[in-house]
Amino acid sequence: MVIFRIVLCLALAGVFPAAGQTIPAAKQPQKNQSDSAKEQPPAEDISGMYTFLKNGELLQINLDKDGVTGYVSRMGDLESDRGSFLDHFFTKATVQGHVVTFVTRQVHGVWFEFKGKFDRGPGKTKAQDAYYVLRGTLTEYTMDAERRATSRSREVEFKFLAQPEDDEPAAKPKK
Repeated sequence: MVIFRIVLCLALAGVFPAAGQTIPAAKQPQKNQSDSAKEQPPAEDISGMYTFLKNGELLQINLDKDGVTGYVSRMGDLESDRGSFLDHFFTKATVQGHVVTFVTRQVHGVWFEFKGKFDRGPGKTKAQDAYYVLRGTLTEYTMDAERRATSRSREVEFKFLAQPEDDEPAAKPKK
């Protein structure tokens, strides 16, 4: 009987919602971004290097228990950085199911955003190029001298670059 009175008092005080009522969003437990990423793990481990826009440029994606990291390594195209490789590390990235998204840091006034999906490509193993293929929309943002950002979006396809099999013996050094 004492428990019934305590529950009744708490219900009248508004601690428990009445039948048919929902808990206001402010009182509901919030899921953080890492919880949702753990609920929908990547369909496969797509970690590795991929082609990027020009020959010699690359995209690196790393999946681990803490999330997704990576970077874009590209050739500078401004007068001041022409011929130099610039690394744009991810500021945000997710791989959920087959959906891949990332945003890079700004380097020399340029940054990238990608939204797309990965699929299996024609490569039979990870030791062959194009084992995975990322297809989606890449948006390139450019900041001009007046600090105005412009963007250019395009459909892209990035191909996985071959990696040696884990069980292949390392090349023996020549004597």
